[in-house]
Amino acid sequence: MWIDKLADGVVQVQTPIGPRYLMPSFLQRAYFLWMFRHFPILPHAVLSSWQQRLIDRLCSEQRFVSMAYADGMEDAPVIGTVERRQPMGPESLPPRRPVVSEGSRGLAAEVRQRS
Repeated sequence: MWIDKLADGVVQVQTPIGPRYLMPSFLQRAYFLWMFRHFPILPHAVLSSWQQRLIDRLCSEQRFVSMAYADGMEDAPVIGTVERRQPMGPESLPPRRPVVSEGSRGLAAEVRQRS
């Protein structure tokens, strides 16, 4: 199994538009085997900066596997999966409302009186 992954394995990248499969070079496949030795799925955020740049570079170079591989994944063993989700920014979150209750008003007034 390790030999199959080393010979012609692919790396799956989960994107917001669906999974993509990257075809790394032989040395990159060896590195990815080591990287995914304990976990088959890793979030992009937990990777080191060097590992993140490697994934980003492979994606930007369009090193994606053809649809023939994607349809018949039994032909290409998956070395591991990187979850590459878009980070949630403040604009994508609903606006926050302040929490005001009777207990919090009394507590704030009590703190002001003690100061």
